[in-house]
Amino acid sequence: MRWTSAVALAAAGLSAATPVRAQDATYNVRLLTPETALKAAQAALARCRGSGFQVAVAVVDRMGVVQVLLRDRFAGPHTPETASGKAWTAVSFRTNTTALADATQAGRPQSGIRNRPGVVAVGGGLMIEAGGSILGGIGVSGAPGGKEDDACAAAGIAAIKDSLEF
Repeated sequence: MRWTSAVALAAAGLSAATPVRAQDATYNVRLLTPETALKAAQAALARCRGSGFQVAVAVVDRMGVVQVLLRDRFAGPHTPETASGKAWTAVSFRTNTTALADATQAGRPQSGIRNRPGVVAVGGGLMIEAGGSILGGIGVSGAPGGKEDDACAAAGIAAIKDSLEF
């Protein structure tokens, strides 16, 4: 018997031995509503405004697709793309971007991550999590440094936290 035939027979036997049930073939996910994403973005923007910072805020879903993007009047032209990139990076790597910035410094084993297209490995991107699941991410760009961007993003998450717990 040829090797490929043996593999095909083994695979057929394995699938016959373990029947697939509907609940094993799919899974449910929780997604942020547009209203919840907007509330988070508005809270982050308000926090930054209150501190005197003109920023852009992006909220992405669990797949990294932008749901909401807000840019204050005088935020730099680079801030919308950077905020979206921070939110996408946090969700994609399942790591807040301040931690990723540290882990990907030159000479570290993960330093190559910075070379991936779309990665923004600087502070200001946070995962939005609840019940052990990532629901999305929020990114802020335009405050004077990642620490302030993080604080504004955290204010956005705090504004929706009660509605996310399940």
